[in-house]
Amino acid sequence: MELDDALRGVDLIARVGPSPPVTGVEYDSRRVGHGSLFVAFRGGTTDGNFYIPQAAAQGASAVVTDSAAGFAAATTHPAIAAIQVPHGRRALAAIAANFFQHPEARLKLSGVTGTNGKTTTAFLLEAMLRHQGRETILAGTIEYHAAGRIMAAPHTTPESRDLLQLFREGVNGGATEAVMEVSSHALDQERISGLHFDVAIFTNLTRDHLDYHGSMEKYFAAKRKLFDGSTGPAPRAAILNRDDEYGAKLKDTARAAGSELVFTYGLRQGDFRADKLQMDPSGMRFAMITPHGQVGIETRLTGGVNVYNLLAAGAAAVARGLTLDELAAGAASLEHVPGRFQSVDCGQNFAVVVDYAHTDDALRNIIAVAREFVTQRGGRVITMFGCGGDRDRSKRPLMGRAAGAGSDLVVLTSDNPRGEDPLAILDQVLPGLSETPAKVIVEADRQRAIELAIAEARQGDLVLLAGKGHEKTQTIGDRVIPFDDVAIARQVLLARGRSQ
Repeated sequence: MELDDALRGVDLIARVGPSPPVTGVEYDSRRVGHGSLFVAFRGGTTDGNFYIPQAAAQGASAVVTDSAAGFAAATTHPAIAAIQVPHGRRALAAIAANFFQHPEARLKLSGVTGTNGKTTTAFLLEAMLRHQGRETILAGTIEYHAAGRIMAAPHTTPESRDLLQLFREGVNGGATEAVMEVSSHALDQERISGLHFDVAIFTNLTRDHLDYHGSMEKYFAAKRKLFDGSTGPAPRAAILNRDDEYGAKLKDTARAAGSELVFTYGLRQGDFRADKLQMDPSGMRFAMITPHGQVGIETRLTGGVNVYNLLAAGAAAVARGLTLDELAAGAASLEHVPGRFQSVDCGQNFAVVVDYAHTDDALRNIIAVAREFVTQRGGRVITMFGCGGDRDRSKRPLMGRAAGAGSDLVVLTSDNPRGEDPLAILDQVLPGLSETPAKVIVEADRQRAIELAIAEARQGDLVLLAGKGHEKTQTIGDRVIPFDDVAIARQVLLARGRSQ
């Protein structure tokens, strides 16, 4: 592609140097090759402008930067085109869209934002669409799907360049729909600049990511960008949780921004709601009440949180043109979502469940689901969890209080301590736990903690291993080690079975 074609529609402040062909678009200097266009901007942990000399040495043909200093650095390499722009991430999105020949224009995009439930709602909506024969792309916390491939997900919402490459792969494979989780970081950083969402879903907003946003007001302001038309056209259809105070606020926002269709949902109120709910550990059944009538839902997912996810996905499916019978069939086709209330069954007489819950609200909700099940069987809830390092410290005692309030026994452990002392993190959780009647075991080694939690279980109990869910690694200091709660729980259960 010629440089002029790559820069079509991009706002420019200054441009000097040649007009070379562009063989690729990169924002990570380590991926730059001969002929690459390198887009340099400040990120969360580093500044791409520091790596302009490296990009030049690796064969970059052009550098685009939103920094005057970066532009000056690029002009010291006369064989390279140097371009200064007002905003680096917006330029990256526009350039990548040009380079990948605008695959987003060939897709109907559905975006899911909120604190909890994004992943399950996205998996459900994709399952509903795929069950009706629509070719889909999925981008989210657990994995990416495109053209029959399943790829590990390094980010919930990737940078625009990577997202557009994924879209191009999917479109080449026949995709007409894309379902993606949209994180607050991505919205704040404009990683989705230039995308037009046909459907936007809001799940809920609870305390999380305040280490980044600073306050709930700023956190909500980031989420609101998906609905208020500030980052692109307003979504044609907005799907909003009426039971959430922030979701209720978005109704007027979406309508004022120009959304043609606004659906609300809730357990007992809203355009989409649930009736006659029956639930057990293997799944649940309920009647979904909608503006178009009602339909029976049968699913292998379970728990009140998943009722919300099903209502959200169902409303979005209707907005995307599915009938009630079609969305119900799609919901039934999804066996499970990795790391979301995922059962680990090795024939034991108690339940072991792995879940990603890593906020106080998510922990409180998932423990409430566990309590519903054990109450029917006279059992106990045993919860193992930890709090991540180098993240919002203010939520640690809140998570301790949530875990202890709903559980009979809590095993407090590590969850990606990163650069912090694991024992110091545990000390910040304990004040919240001390306010509850739960018995507490403290074990910083997560594998040992899983062993202890399972060793305490007896018939009718439910052991909840919370916090990591689908994750396959543990970050301790500067080391990233293999770690899978599901695999370790299965290993412990099998060893327990052999010793009995």
